[in-house]
Amino acid sequence: MIRYTFTRGVLLIAGLLVSSVLIFLTLRVFPGDVAQLIAGTQASPATVEALRESLGFNRPLLVQYSEWIGGVLTGDLGTSQLSGASVGAELAEKAQVTVPLGLMALVIALLIAVPFGILSALWRGRASGTALSVTAQALAAVPVIWAGMMLIVVFAVWLGALPAQGFPRGGWEQPWQAFRALILPALTIGIVEGAMLLRFVRSATLQARGQDFVRTAAAKGLTRNRALVQHGIPAVGLSIVTVLGLQVAGIIVGSVVIEQLFTLPGIGRMLVADVGTRDLIKVQSELLVLTGLVLVIGFIVDLIHHFVDPRQREAA
Repeated sequence: MIRYTFTRGVLLIAGLLVSSVLIFLTLRVFPGDVAQLIAGTQASPATVEALRESLGFNRPLLVQYSEWIGGVLTGDLGTSQLSGASVGAELAEKAQVTVPLGLMALVIALLIAVPFGILSALWRGRASGTALSVTAQALAAVPVIWAGMMLIVVFAVWLGALPAQGFPRGGWEQPWQAFRALILPALTIGIVEGAMLLRFVRSATLQARGQDFVRTAAAKGLTRNRALVQHGIPAVGLSIVTVLGLQVAGIIVGSVVIEQLFTLPGIGRMLVADVGTRDLIKVQSELLVLTGLVLVIGFIVDLIHHFVDPRQREAA
């Protein structure tokens, strides 16, 4: 287990380094000039060039990358080239919206996918099982932004039960208002991601239903469904853990869109705004944090799966 953890840790670090290089180089290809944006359209070429020099854009790319990644390794994510604010401080502030949103969406997705995915497999061949499967396929195909607009129309416009947009100015100092502001965004992401995960849970449950240990339990007197529930569901749980990393990635991508739709002051909305203003230091640090979050969660899920599943330990 120690050797496996060390190997996966090395791969995680390598993945983060490769991601940082790709993020850094990709942003340098984008059109636009931050120095021109800061100086304004009326600035002379000499003024723009002097500003570009002070910002360090005339230095070799290797030097710029080394300074940035060196700061990241010491916990310094840099400073905004436009506002002069600390990127780390802004990320911490915006995370107070994005992290609860992601956790709520993940819980909703699991509450939808696990019970209904298992029921869809248990009811295979029945009208109810077919209805669940068809509904899941339809919801999984719905664009997340369209789902969000439909929920706004129903719960905010027609029923007036939940706020359509915005977040309390005081943040979590107003916990109930903050929680209510995240309900519709979390439902939007959770329903779509839950529908995708439901199909996987159904497939994993059907696969477990055909395993020898389930058939043996059924031969000893249990019904097929009871044997599946008592002996097959743990195997389904391992399969769910395996795809949780992908679900988190989907939730992060979904939050970027949903924060725009619901005007939530989170990391996703900040990222889109910073891309528009071409604030390179902020954008590359934000992308690295989000990428690192996905990789770290995948690393943790991999370790959990390896620790719980004895077949994985034997293979290693």
